[in-house]
Amino acid sequence: MRLFNTVASAAMGFCVLFSAPAWAETVTVKDVTGRDVEVEVPVEHVILGEGRQIYFLAALDREEPFKRVVGWRDDLAKADPESYAAYLAKYPDIAKLPAFGGMKDGTFDIEQAVALKPDVILMNVDAKTATEEAGYIEKLGKVGIPLVYVDFREKPMENTEPSMRIMGKLIGKEEKAEEFIKFRADNIAKVTDVLAKADAKKPLVFVERAGGYSDDCCMSFGNENFGKMVELAGGVNMAKDIIPGTFGTVNPEQIIAANPDQIIITGGNWQGYVPGGDWVGVGYGADETEARRKLDNLTKRAAFTGVKAVKDGNVHAIWHQFYNNPYQFVAVQQIAKWLHPDLFKDLDPEATFKELHERFLPLPYKGGYFVSLNVGQ
Repeated sequence: MRLFNTVASAAMGFCVLFSAPAWAETVTVKDVTGRDVEVEVPVEHVILGEGRQIYFLAALDREEPFKRVVGWRDDLAKADPESYAAYLAKYPDIAKLPAFGGMKDGTFDIEQAVALKPDVILMNVDAKTATEEAGYIEKLGKVGIPLVYVDFREKPMENTEPSMRIMGKLIGKEEKAEEFIKFRADNIAKVTDVLAKADAKKPLVFVERAGGYSDDCCMSFGNENFGKMVELAGGVNMAKDIIPGTFGTVNPEQIIAANPDQIIITGGNWQGYVPGGDWVGVGYGADETEARRKLDNLTKRAAFTGVKAVKDGNVHAIWHQFYNNPYQFVAVQQIAKWLHPDLFKDLDPEATFKELHERFLPLPYKGGYFVSLNVGQ
């Protein structure tokens, strides 16, 4: 009851505090779940349901990526501390931004969200079930706060383009969104066009999600996210027929029996989650020598006993956060280069990522996103 009283009180204040500027217009936005949502655009106050949504907001407004953000989830500093530190150094006021817990773990504070008077709340689609079960859309609707779903994680190869267009519409950066979408498509085509003309054998690839994050082995991807990236890059995703959805688990015996040609392990600096863990700390400005040492250590687990990829040195690590942002095309290029080094000897994923930073992002580029045990790669 206290929640509804708070919401009702906020609603009474909305007409006074939120008279729309003359240049605003009300539009209907179709989010990635197919919901039609009325929003006054361009929005001036946004709550990010995940801190890592700054990855795409920054790509649309490199000059002032945080100017519309009035609150965000508290995940960026732990999931990607190097990027957070770089943003903090350039935009020190983000340390003062109100931070939220997650919708899925039940720590999102709706009363705090209402008090911040956002024009829109942006949520990742993986929080949809928790959002609906809590009745948050209806509660927010009572005070005129729309909630829009985007997705770069569950079905990123399908939903990245519409998600970027949605955000471009919301913040009045539609041309920039289309420029980014073209850049992304052109760079994916640098892989898919070559593969379409080549009669290349497709190696069997096991992708381990967040290897070393826990003692368990092994999380992986079905026919989406990194699983789909492997397919686009000219490989066969080992877990495609084992995991029915985007995320799941395979057991060590399945890996040994499949005997993959290539192994790719996603990694990041997860000191904030698992201090001193065996995870491979690739990412923004990472220490590649240390990352390679930790990658080699992971090959000694029972799940990789006698596996061809380990024998041949075709074990690689890639930045985990490619799984949750619109920069996946860089990952597709790098995976293609690992799987088909002769076909893609002239392809430079690092140069692609650097160009992305120079054209779209507010941070200077720093390497460290990929390492390999194959000395030639």
